[in-house]
Amino acid sequence: MENTQERETERIEAAPDQGLSRSQVAQRIAAGLDHKKIDVQTKSYGRIFRDNLCTLFNLLNVALAAAVLLVGSYRNALFILIILCNIAIGTFQEIRAKRTVDRLSLLSEPKAHVVREGKEETISIQETVLDDILVLHAGNQVCADSIVVLGECEADESLLTGEADPVTKRPGDTLLSGSFITVGSCRARVDKVGQESYAARITADAKKIRKPNSRIMKSLNSIIKTVSALILPVGILLFCKEFFILQVPVGRAVTGTVAALIGMIPEGLILLTSVVLAVGVIRLSRHKTLVQELYCIETLARVDVLCLDKTGTITKGSMRVTEILRVDAAFDAQEMLADLAGALDDQNPTFAAIREYVKEPAGHQASHIVPFSSARKWSGASFPGEGSYLLGAAEFVCPEALPALQEEISRQAAEGKRVLVLARSSQMIEGEELPGEVRAAALVLLEDEIREEAPETLAFFAREGVDIKIISGDHPQTVAAIAKRAGLQGADHWADVSQLSDAELEEAAGKYTVFGRVLPEQKRTLVRAFQKQGHTVAMTGDGVNDVLALKDADCSIAVATGSDAARNASQLVLLDSNFSSLYHVVMEGRRAINNIQRSASLFLVKTIFSAVLSILFLFLPYSYPFAPIQLSLISTLTVGIPSFLLALEPNRERVQGDFLMNILRRAIPGAFSIILNVLIITLMSGVLDLSAAEISTVTVLSTGAVGLMVLCRICQPFNWIRGTMVAVLAAAFVGAAFLFREVFYLTPLNLEMACLIGALVLVSFFLMWGFSRLADRLCDKERGIVSRFVGRTMQDGENGMEK
Repeated sequence: MENTQERETERIEAAPDQGLSRSQVAQRIAAGLDHKKIDVQTKSYGRIFRDNLCTLFNLLNVALAAAVLLVGSYRNALFILIILCNIAIGTFQEIRAKRTVDRLSLLSEPKAHVVREGKEETISIQETVLDDILVLHAGNQVCADSIVVLGECEADESLLTGEADPVTKRPGDTLLSGSFITVGSCRARVDKVGQESYAARITADAKKIRKPNSRIMKSLNSIIKTVSALILPVGILLFCKEFFILQVPVGRAVTGTVAALIGMIPEGLILLTSVVLAVGVIRLSRHKTLVQELYCIETLARVDVLCLDKTGTITKGSMRVTEILRVDAAFDAQEMLADLAGALDDQNPTFAAIREYVKEPAGHQASHIVPFSSARKWSGASFPGEGSYLLGAAEFVCPEALPALQEEISRQAAEGKRVLVLARSSQMIEGEELPGEVRAAALVLLEDEIREEAPETLAFFAREGVDIKIISGDHPQTVAAIAKRAGLQGADHWADVSQLSDAELEEAAGKYTVFGRVLPEQKRTLVRAFQKQGHTVAMTGDGVNDVLALKDADCSIAVATGSDAARNASQLVLLDSNFSSLYHVVMEGRRAINNIQRSASLFLVKTIFSAVLSILFLFLPYSYPFAPIQLSLISTLTVGIPSFLLALEPNRERVQGDFLMNILRRAIPGAFSIILNVLIITLMSGVLDLSAAEISTVTVLSTGAVGLMVLCRICQPFNWIRGTMVAVLAAAFVGAAFLFREVFYLTPLNLEMACLIGALVLVSFFLMWGFSRLADRLCDKERGIVSRFVGRTMQDGENGMEK
């Protein structure tokens, strides 16, 4: 044991330009000193099979099928085939979605740059080992706790320490995993790996399971809990009533009870929801969108406040030089800028834009350079015989010239430009101190590049009633100008968050469109403030400073070019960093919600009438009129097949109303029509002298007819696909009822039975029409009350702010 520990703790101090050898890497891996994979993004295949197979409803169905088989009614056990099909379809779709997510996750997986045997390599983070030499440049995230061995940089540790200002790191200093290199470059030796590093804690926290804000899931859980509470007591009481009170044979008592219970179970509804959302995951993958949480597709379709970070969403994250305004004609500003670009190795967007602008260096060789620092706010270089050239913020580079330049700087900043002063000194730079006799030579104007798709996407959300909020750490006036260039409505309403307390910030949340100088914790405060106001909030982000807000938002969206921590904390990742992909997510969410709503109402018709009839027949002196195989016929042709066909249709209608209320509004008229039909048939059976088999036949045929009427109502407005589907299913029902009536325990129709069915269908038509009108009026009235209440609340809030 001692030898093993010594071997594990033995450190290798490889040269920064050589790194570890292949054999040393292999030894580290064998000793378990590699950066093990911390989390698994998707379910295992075993868990998928288990989750689809071992459900409460599946176990109930198996138990009910076993009961039917034990009494020798084999045909009535055929409903188990539908359950097996449900399991197979659900498993297949979830495996397909898992493979899609795993493939996209692999594409978006962060990489590490290391030196091994003298060569730089790009490897998976999980392949890094203790004492590896990391190569880090501006924009890279530190994947493991490391010690700087060569170079100098600045690291953003805001996620770890809460400190917003970057920290300078020199040889011997520690770089914490999860921090970002903002300026400079370095090489660092990995000091901790696996669970000992900050990366493990950050990833575990960022991927911490949170309950999805899904109305579909909440509604389905409510239905399942209600049905689960009813099944066992109703089943026991119904069997006891049939067997002991009515004294029917045990076989009929069992099949009647089983029919009542399987009718109450909406077994296909959960499957339908999973399939629709899984198909959504697969479809979104075609638009380079990685869905890390299934129900976020629904949530984004319901969002009414979308919080955007300027960088990476509205802008590309890159800049361009728009103009150089000369201040002193004695200097050649173009040549000076070219010399600086050639001398400095800064990898930030500012210098990338300057290099693109000047194209070629002027040719002078620098004798001393000072890279940009957020603490100094300037960078510079000294050239023998030429003096020193400096670039940075005017107040730091040449404060004495600021009064003369301030008016022009303010005017350009108001237009969304970033203004830097290019200055010259005849003296050489010593260390990192400004030289004396600094004179302003020119103003360098830069602007963020707007994404081509941003204006159209912003206009789409505005049309859809989604309130866009821009939340940025930059100056609010600059952010507002950029937002205005992108076409954002209300961009003139901006707030400087650095001047607001938390209470004032919550009040400002509903008043302003653009928020500038926002700290990470304040982003979270804004998200929570919008939620307190009753909004469903989506947050987009790409940086470490966005993680807190991403985790609290109802729907979190990261871009692939952003930080690893932001991607881990988000439910959606835009793999091509294309903001316009959100349009496809919203459309997919609408398709899912609207189609699940429509199809779920078909399932609830069966669940409601089965549950109510089961309870009613506890008190009626008649046997339950359905057999399991008869309900299988009705549910397959009026519920199962059409629900899946309708659920996969295109649907771009806006999501309106409450999910549960919407499905109940559509389901209740049909369910109550069936209940009244069954009660009328039961009461008329004595008058018409109908046998139990004839009662069952009339009940099945009238119920199937009402089910087809419900389907017709749900399919409105008709198109040729829906019309063909309804016609084929109606023909299939009639064919099965008359050509295979022995299979479904149906008897031939006589005149009285035919007349009764015709009268019931006619009555059901008018009953459904009346019930539907009543349900629509009640729902409209409820929505009106809610709208008036929300309107008054918002008006009171505005009046309070004005006071």
